[in-house]
Amino acid sequence: MGLNVAKAVHGRLGRTIMELGGNNALIVCPSADLDMATQSIFFGAVGTAGQRCTSTRRVIMHESVADKVRKKLLAAYKTVPIGNPLDKKTLMGPLIDRNAVDMVQHSIQRLKDEGGEVLYGGERLEGPQYPGGCYMTPCLANAKPDFEIVCHETFGPLLYLMTYRDFDEAIAINNGVPQGLTSAVFTNDMREAEKFISPAGSDCGIANVNTGTSGAEIGGAFGGEKETGGGRESGSDSWKSYMRRQTNTINFSTELPLAQGIQFGSDDAGSANA
Repeated sequence: MGLNVAKAVHGRLGRTIMELGGNNALIVCPSADLDMATQSIFFGAVGTAGQRCTSTRRVIMHESVADKVRKKLLAAYKTVPIGNPLDKKTLMGPLIDRNAVDMVQHSIQRLKDEGGEVLYGGERLEGPQYPGGCYMTPCLANAKPDFEIVCHETFGPLLYLMTYRDFDEAIAINNGVPQGLTSAVFTNDMREAEKFISPAGSDCGIANVNTGTSGAEIGGAFGGEKETGGGRESGSDSWKSYMRRQTNTINFSTELPLAQGIQFGSDDAGSANA
């Protein structure tokens, strides 16, 4: 639909603001505060049952901290209260409908077919406390960046864990999907933080340092690059995307200024030639 809209609008040289989803990654570096990083991952992946365009969908961990991050996430996933979203004790409610659960189940199967490993969850929940077949346990899985399913956005609580050795590799994994909405890095190394938000870093419309992919964009220019669609909404400059820019020059003098300060002949010849 987004491609069709873009073709129609740009075919008349119009402009679009489109937010077509995200495949958002969070990098965990060796110097990261692991407690803060795992809390952010947990909220970004499980909050709203993974049904936000900014939900955390990929975690890229340095291999020196990967085991610790996995253990912390597993402990958190195993204690998620799932149920009625009107109950204050509930942390994760239902997906939007039964088809949404089916879609996540299909993605989990594709992950397994490509050699991925489910570490926890992914089961559909049945029973009177889970009406409509719209509930499931959040899924935590080991994956590799080159899996085809990893390049697709699964709009639900499915989180891929992968590792890296050097920071350039982590950035390449972050950028190695068609979508480009939001991204995050947890690091206390200033050089890594600066690189991540530089032109050589994240290619997403939003790049966060020591905060997650979901939520910190409030008040900023919201939008993404690549297959996320382009354009920005919110933020101080967002109104420019809705406006037509026009340049005006008003001459209040009795003399005619010429472009780039050109002197067009002598004063006598100038008026005659004009």
